Amino acid sequence: MNYYLGVDGGGSKTLAVVSDEQGRIVGRGMSGCGNHQVGVELARRSIREAAAAALSQAGLVKEQIEFAMFGLAGADREADFRILRPMMAELEFPAHDIVCDTVIGLRAGTRQQDGVVVVCGSGTNCYGVNKQGEALQCGGFGYNYGDFGGGGGLAIEVFRTVIRAWEGREQPTLLTGAVLQTLGYPSVERMFHDFLDHGKEIPRYLAKVLFQVAEHDETARRILQRQGEELGLAASTVIHKLGMAQDSFDLVLVGSVLTRGDSRYVIPYIENIVKTAAPGCSLRRLAMEPAAGAVLLAMERAGHQVAELVYERLDDGLSVKEVEA
Repeated sequence: MNYYLGVDGGGSKTLAVVSDEQGRIVGRGMSGCGNHQVGVELARRSIREAAAAALSQAGLVKEQIEFAMFGLAGADREADFRILRPMMAELEFPAHDIVCDTVIGLRAGTRQQDGVVVVCGSGTNCYGVNKQGEALQCGGFGYNYGDFGGGGGLAIEVFRTVIRAWEGREQPTLLTGAVLQTLGYPSVERMFHDFLDHGKEIPRYLAKVLFQVAEHDETARRILQRQGEELGLAASTVIHKLGMAQDSFDLVLVGSVLTRGDSRYVIPYIENIVKTAAPGCSLRRLAMEPAAGAVLLAMERAGHQVAELVYERLDDGLSVKEVEA
C-alpha cells in the first residue's frame, strides 16, 4: 500500500493528513500558523508538528510516504520559495513539493484539471489554471498591493466603521452594539481610547459581526457586498488573462468567509461578475478541507491515477464538518 502526506499550512492553522492510495485517511495532525510570512520559525515548528502527529497516528515513518505535498499560505513568489525549499527539505521526506495554498484549494474543490479559485479566509487570494496548463495568481499580498478584505481586512472595516459612526462620519449602525458586546466595552469612546492607549490590534474575529447584523443593517451589507465584488473582479481578471471566457469550469470558493458565512451577502456579487466574464463557469463552495487537494496532488505527482472512490473517501474523511468535529 502506498501512502501520501498532504499539508495545508494556513495563517491560523496547519492541518496534515496521511492517506493511503484508496483515499482512506489513516492519520491527521493539527498545529498552529504555517505561514512563514507571519514567522519563519513559527511556520517551521507548526508544519513539523502537524506532519509528525499525522505520521504518528498513522503508525508510519516518513520513509513510507511516497510523496508529500505542502500547500502553504505565503508561497507566492520566488523569494518565498527560497525560504520554503530548505525548510521543507529539512523534513526529509523521500519526495515532496511545495505549492501555494490556493492551488490545493482549487484541487480539492473540482475534479477538472482546469478552474479558478477565490480565497477569503484570513486574507484573500485568487488563482486559476486553464486547459493548456497555464496558471495565474491575482492578489494575495494585502491591501497595500490591491487586495480588499479577508478576515483581517473585514475586521478593520468593522472597527473603523464603528469609530466613524461614533464620530458622525457614518450613519448609525448595528455594528456598534455588536462590536461593543463582542469586545466587552460600555461605549465606543472607552474602546477608542483603550485601543489607542495600549496599542491593541483589531481582532480578526470581529469580521463575524458583519454576518450577525447584516440582515437588518445596510452598512454591514455594503461592506460584504464590496467583498464579493472584489473577489469577483479578481476571478474575472484571471479568467480574462488565461483565455477561459468560453470554457466550462468550476470557480471554487475557499475560506471561512465564503464557506461558513451567510452566502446571501457575498457570493451573489461574485457570481454576477464571474458569470458575465465566463457564462460556463459554475460556483462551488469547498466542501472538503484544502488538505484533501494536497493529498490529490501528491497522488498525481507520484503517478497514481485518482479513481472515483478516492474522491468519495476523501470527502468522507476530510469534509469541513468532519474536521471541525
